[in-house]
Amino acid sequence: MLSYPFSQWLARRGMHFAWVIVAITFLTALTSSAALGLPGALMQPLSREFGWDAEQISSALAVRFVLFGLMGPFAAILMERFGLRNVICVALGLIAAGMLLATRMTQFWHLVALWGILLGLGSGMTALVLSAVVANRWFETHRGLVVGVLTASSATGQLLFLPVGAWLIEHYGWRTAVMPVFIACAIVAVLAFLCMRNRPQDVALRPYGADPATPLVGLPAANMTFATPFVVLRSVAAHRTFWILLVTFFICGLSTNGLIQTHFISLCGDAGLSAVPAASVLAMMGAFDLFGTILSGWLSDRYDNRKLLFWYYGLRGLSLFWLPYSEFTLYGLSLFAMFYGLDWIATVPPTVKLVGATFGRERAGMVFGWIFAGHQLGAAVAAYAAGRIRTLMLTYNPALFAAGAACLLAALLVLAIRRQTAAVATVQPA
Repeated sequence: MLSYPFSQWLARRGMHFAWVIVAITFLTALTSSAALGLPGALMQPLSREFGWDAEQISSALAVRFVLFGLMGPFAAILMERFGLRNVICVALGLIAAGMLLATRMTQFWHLVALWGILLGLGSGMTALVLSAVVANRWFETHRGLVVGVLTASSATGQLLFLPVGAWLIEHYGWRTAVMPVFIACAIVAVLAFLCMRNRPQDVALRPYGADPATPLVGLPAANMTFATPFVVLRSVAAHRTFWILLVTFFICGLSTNGLIQTHFISLCGDAGLSAVPAASVLAMMGAFDLFGTILSGWLSDRYDNRKLLFWYYGLRGLSLFWLPYSEFTLYGLSLFAMFYGLDWIATVPPTVKLVGATFGRERAGMVFGWIFAGHQLGAAVAAYAAGRIRTLMLTYNPALFAAGAACLLAALLVLAIRRQTAAVATVQPA
């Protein structure tokens, strides 16, 4: 493959191959998350063509959130057993197949199979666990920055593809709109196949920032089986902090992916706003999210993570209460996009820090995998429930108010985490 000669060529020019790995991981997360976000722009076209109501489409899309979340605790095992390159290529292949085959679907079960199951499994294999694995394997320093950048790419990808998709839907139909994601998956899969490696030692390098005297010997592979996530879950199930973080992250998913990502364009359509400007607002959120999540990673190294989460959830709740009264004007939606976008997934770095401080570095990835599963279960609940509410009441307002109230509850819950835990999490990195 090209990885070894390319890494040596970069090394002779003072550049570390770890940043190539980050770039491929960033593109993988961006592309897979774009596939997750695009169906939200297709609810109305699918409803018009096939006669499916919002509740039906939402139930199919909820399946992908459930699988996306439940894959989290097991993704690290797949990466350990089969390697990063193989997992990424298979995941992008599943997503690409789901996108392409959807252009031929005619029955509701096709929607469930392609955009529920295939998208859920494919995106779940490259969820936030991939970012954590890359940061820990390839970097001795700058891990927080790497995790922040890669985490931001997930939400940003879900939002930035939408204006292009909405424009294509409006001018060429929804089937054409899935093709950019399909093409992106194919290109990134080729890049991963050619350049992705599991560890720095595979290309005769040390992790970025490692002491030059460190031997070029990697850590032994972790002894994990598919029972390991359940063993870890049982070991932390009695800990109060675990349940607080699980519940608050459930609310995080409920108030982001499940509600706004899935239903925002349909919500704007109810207010008379067409798909293209609505998708542009989502793209604006993505831009603010990229800045907000990276900033959150920087803040989480320096301040009490409980207080950061208090402000993130509180501001998000207030912004959801504001949305129905924004009158869906440029000013109102811009204000919403700014406040809401800044903390779309800014909750991730402080949550990861609290998990590591409470349960230790060795178990942090697996424990966070279960907490992330809670996030996606919350997204699935909101994706279905908001569609159900829209079908029964012809408005999304009750769903917005319920999500806003849940965010305010989460803001209070995080303060119940013991202060000494949060204090450990704010220790400056070496």
